[in-house]
Amino acid sequence: MSGARRTSWVVLVLGAVVFVVLAWVLIPWHPYPGGHLDLPDERDVFATEQLERMLAYSGAARWISRASLVVSLLVACVLGFTSLGRRLIARVPGPWLLRVVLAVAVVTLLGWVATLPFGVAIHRLQVRYGLSRQAWTPWLTDSLLNQVVGIVTTSLALLALFACIRLGRRWWPAVAAVLVAGLVVLASFVYPVVIEPLFNDFEPLPRGQLRTEVMAIAEREGVDLDDVLVVDASRRTTSLNAYVTGFGSTRRVVLYDNLVDSQRTAAARGAVLSVVAHELAHAKHDDVLVGTVIGAAGAVVGVGLLGVLLSSRRQDEYATPEGVPMLLAVFALASVLAMPVQNGLSRQVETRADVDALHATGDLESFTRLQHTLGVRSLSDPSPPSWSHWWFGSHPTTLQRIAIAHRVLD
Repeated sequence: MSGARRTSWVVLVLGAVVFVVLAWVLIPWHPYPGGHLDLPDERDVFATEQLERMLAYSGAARWISRASLVVSLLVACVLGFTSLGRRLIARVPGPWLLRVVLAVAVVTLLGWVATLPFGVAIHRLQVRYGLSRQAWTPWLTDSLLNQVVGIVTTSLALLALFACIRLGRRWWPAVAAVLVAGLVVLASFVYPVVIEPLFNDFEPLPRGQLRTEVMAIAEREGVDLDDVLVVDASRRTTSLNAYVTGFGSTRRVVLYDNLVDSQRTAAARGAVLSVVAHELAHAKHDDVLVGTVIGAAGAVVGVGLLGVLLSSRRQDEYATPEGVPMLLAVFALASVLAMPVQNGLSRQVETRADVDALHATGDLESFTRLQHTLGVRSLSDPSPPSWSHWWFGSHPTTLQRIAIAHRVLD
């Protein structure tokens, strides 16, 4: 066994052990009391017209998205695992470093063009059902900007990986594992202040009753909250949402502006506070940091697995611009295969945030009204196919969240 292959196996095993231990210790595996949930009938939660509309949209969107994913994987695999990708990149001129970046750009943009019809179909569907209010020009601009950000970040990661391979020889998997894990942590830390402002504008939540109530919940829950931001999400979507991003000095609690604008009555404000309490629960448990650390461990596993897969090849086959398509194909397949694990962990964390929000507000009625509203506004499937939710669902379903709420507060 070669030195690099042996090191790869060590990195793979150690990374897997650390990942399992972190997930076991940090993920809430039993976030609510009791066992099996008795889900309400979707026809008792939503009116017939609402349910028909939700199922029509979510069914169409699901299959468009799955078809797009299949096409993107096919393009990545054809470019990566046949001679086509190598021959294509061999024609790219320029210095070595520039050719790596251009190779990433070529593969990324080919995949984007191949899946663009599906993106157009999803956007048309969202506009037709009133989920999006974004015109075609800004939509295309956002899509292209996403590709540029992806090209830049992927190029930096690959250049770092190639440097480790070329300089580390036998020990490159270990060096690359440490470097990639550090990049995952750094990316999560700087994302709120470097990437998010490219797509949206943020401003502090104005002084008033909502801000006072948000700060009061934060104080009761022991969350050190310097500020709450409002993002101009309404120029893209009609959905109501909020999120926590970053950690440490870059941590932000962000509310959609259309969520803030929805609090016209006391009942509506109760639903908004349920959303805020959910996000404050994420902040209370440092869920972004936890996800980042577990993600870094997962990246170490990925580097070890990559080293094992590539150890039978010569260095000049993959640590070159011509090797970029193959590496990107491996990354694409790995990311899809990792989705059930990633989303399974996410569902547990989101469930705990719901439970904490219910305890913080003690408002079962507002929480259940919120889940109904979110379901109707986002047109999500209240009972998605089990395989689809297991693989792609990052949150509990609407019916699960309502059942959990009754379990916690009834």
